[in-house]
Amino acid sequence: MRARATDARRAAVLGKPIAHSLSPVLHRAAYEELGLTDWTYDRFEIDEAALPAFVSELGPEWAGLSLTMPLKRAVIPLLDEISETATAVEAVNTVVRAEDGRLVGDNTDIPGMVAALREHGVEQVESAAILGAGATASSALAALARVCTGEVVAYVRSEARAAEMRQWGERLDVEVRTADWAEADRALHAPLVIATTPAGTTDALAAAVPERPATLFDVLYDPWPTSLAARWSMFGGAVVSGLDLLVHQAVLQVEQMTGRVPAPLEAMRKAGERALANR
Repeated sequence: MRARATDARRAAVLGKPIAHSLSPVLHRAAYEELGLTDWTYDRFEIDEAALPAFVSELGPEWAGLSLTMPLKRAVIPLLDEISETATAVEAVNTVVRAEDGRLVGDNTDIPGMVAALREHGVEQVESAAILGAGATASSALAALARVCTGEVVAYVRSEARAAEMRQWGERLDVEVRTADWAEADRALHAPLVIATTPAGTTDALAAAVPERPATLFDVLYDPWPTSLAARWSMFGGAVVSGLDLLVHQAVLQVEQMTGRVPAPLEAMRKAGERALANR
C-alpha cells in the first residue's frame, strides 16, 4: 500500500508509562518530510488490561501502532499474524493494518539494532558481550545472530536470568555463555558490548573502560551520554546510542505504515536530537 498525501490516516504509540516517548516526534517529522499532511501520530497510556478493547476498536483509518512496554508480548494474541522476526523473540513493537484489514505484528527493534550498528561500521564481529538480561537483551541476541560469528557472553545478576539467556541463545542459534554481574568489567574488552540495563546500572563500570575500547552499543538515550558511554568516547571507542536504535527502528515503522521507502532518516534523527536537547 502506498500512502497519498490526501489520505487521512492515524497512528500512535501505546504503552505505560508513555509520556517520555519520542516516537511522536520521530513519526511526525517523517510525515512532514513526506508531505503526509493529513496523517496524525499520537500517544496513549495503555496497560495490558486496556489493550484488547483499544485494539478491537481500531477503525479503517488506522495505519498502525508502535508498542512499548509492557505491551510487546500482550498484543500478540490480539493480532491476525506476526512476522518471523517478532516470533523469534516473542515481542511485537509494530502493528500494521494490511490492505485486507488484518492486523500484522512485527519487531523493528532487531533490524533497527543491526542498521544502527552498520551505520557505525560494525558489519560483523567475532564475539560480543551483553550487559543485562531483560526484554531488550533478547532483541540484542537476535541482532547478534546476524552480526556475531562466535560466542556471546551475557553478564547477569541471577541464575534464573542466566538460564533465560541461555534458552534464548538456543532458540536464536547464538552461542551464549553467561557470567555473573560481579565480573561485568570483563565485558568491556569485547569487540562489541551491548548495554541493555536501566539508567545508572552501568555507571560503576565506567572506571573499568580499557585504554583502547572497541564498540559500545548503549540502548539508553535519556539522559545521554551515560557515564559508561562518556568514558568510552573519551578513550576513543565507537559508541552507538539508544537514539540511533530508536531512529532506525522508527524508520522501519514509518516505511511499513506509510508504504514510503526510504523514510527520511536524517530528518527524524534531527527531530529526535532537538527534542532531547529541549528536555
